[in-house]
Amino acid sequence: MDEQEIEQIVGARQERAGALLKNPLEPELWFVIHEAVLRTHVGGTEVMREQLEHIAGVSRNHQAVIQVLPFSAGMTPLMYGPMRVMTFSEEPSAAYTETAHTGQLIEDPAVVASIAKSYDLARAAAMSPEASLGFVDRLLAEDFTP
Repeated sequence: MDEQEIEQIVGARQERAGALLKNPLEPELWFVIHEAVLRTHVGGTEVMREQLEHIAGVSRNHQAVIQVLPFSAGMTPLMYGPMRVMTFSEEPSAAYTETAHTGQLIEDPAVVASIAKSYDLARAAAMSPEASLGFVDRLLAEDFTP
């Protein structure tokens, strides 16, 4: 894809995400973000700062629950890649996992339950939402040079 096409796709995705976070009728969002994700420099200093400011803002404005999973928590199943657990009021739960090149929707109840348990264990090992916000604020205060 050319750069203009990429920017259009990214812009559309950001617009949808922004609308989701601002709509009180939309799904409840709860993120567990590994410390490595917050410390890995991607896109340069300004991009890192903007990303961390966005995370802090979402947390401060109670648009989502955000927890940081610290290095001290050790290995968890969530480290294999991003996963989402989706629960619905009138439909069975589902999960979505992804790698760098593909994603997979999982609807098998036993597998979804296993993924949900892994997610619950990661939430239990993560910092509280308040401590997580403090952690992100400390990262923002640091110098972003690698």
